[in-house]
Amino acid sequence: MRVDIDTYREILDTLTRNKSRSFLTGFGVFWGVFMLVALMGGGNGLKEMLNSNFAGFATNSAIVWSRPTTKVYKGFRKGRWWSMEYKDVERLRNRVPELDVITPVLYGNSSSAYYGDRKSSINVSGVEPDYRKIQDPMLFYGRYINDMDIRDCRKVCVIGKKVYKTLFPGGGDPCGKSIRIDSIYYQVVGVNYNSSGGVNLNGDAEEGVVIPMSQMRQVYNYGSTIHIIAVTAKKGVVMSTLTDRIRETVARAHYVDPTDDQAAMVFNTEVLFQLLDNLFKGVNFLIWLVGLGTLLAGAIGVSNIMMVTVRERTTEIGIRRAIGATPRMILSQIISESILLTLVAGMSGILFGVMILQMLEMANTEDGLVMAHFQIGFWTAIFAALIVSSLGVLAGLAPAARAMSIKPVDAMRDE
Repeated sequence: MRVDIDTYREILDTLTRNKSRSFLTGFGVFWGVFMLVALMGGGNGLKEMLNSNFAGFATNSAIVWSRPTTKVYKGFRKGRWWSMEYKDVERLRNRVPELDVITPVLYGNSSSAYYGDRKSSINVSGVEPDYRKIQDPMLFYGRYINDMDIRDCRKVCVIGKKVYKTLFPGGGDPCGKSIRIDSIYYQVVGVNYNSSGGVNLNGDAEEGVVIPMSQMRQVYNYGSTIHIIAVTAKKGVVMSTLTDRIRETVARAHYVDPTDDQAAMVFNTEVLFQLLDNLFKGVNFLIWLVGLGTLLAGAIGVSNIMMVTVRERTTEIGIRRAIGATPRMILSQIISESILLTLVAGMSGILFGVMILQMLEMANTEDGLVMAHFQIGFWTAIFAALIVSSLGVLAGLAPAARAMSIKPVDAMRDE
């Protein structure tokens, strides 16, 4: 069958002959495609929202901290309190060479920050520049703590999002302004918008204030004491193979039983991220299962309606055959009608889904930053369109085969 404007006009006339039936049939495909697109975009947004709780946190990291002992060891009773020290960093660096980043962290008591007559609750942490390799900040303004801050013991700080919004409600760049913490003034050098609600090492990250480690040790008189050690493994090294050696290295130096995993705590974040990955794989499988199932149901509806249409057009098809129409022409006619119906309905479903996802994405935008991307990618939309076209062909095969089998004599008898 030669494809020209008359052919398309004939296909359109056939589909609009019974508008209600064509609309309801196309709606099945429309809803199936919309569900597929919406579920895929919603799944991506949900994944980003969950990941935002762990945003910037290294996936191959571990956190080491001390707790009271639960076992007797070398004459020391259980229940003994002990603390890690700065030398433990060097011990780990020398005895566990598979580790890449090894950085200590100090915590201050929960306090308050002041700017003018405004006050904000905060959690103070003292870090070194390498800590950003453990938990990468999302800097909205300024910079992070650097080596010169540590060397010169500078009174500078990086504040969290909630602290910034409370102390500077008018917005704007706060870098260069000074805030007061425990009677000491610190110059703001950065604003960190990273929430990391899933891994809170010292309270809510949005209420966090980060200062140089050297300044922290001096102000709070911590001496050589450190509260936690954050480490990452080198590329290709599985962190779970190092946790026992990490615990043993730190524990033995402080006369703690190396098997006392409650005293020398080592939290392996790799396990947590593996659980998340498995969860997302299951969610993605469920999305495709439900979406494709709904779309297939719509395609079956198209096929059934096309069968009814072929039955109603028995005489017309018989006359076409009588005046010289070949089976191939009849086949092309029926499949073209099926493809057009599914393609129009499918593309409408894609466009409607994209509009809904765009509205969700706009609702999850804060201060110009998109917190979660719900929108699907261009190639994902193309793939959905190809699926719709393929289902259109498949939906038209059975009706087309029936139409091809109609003989002129049978058509006249049916009349």
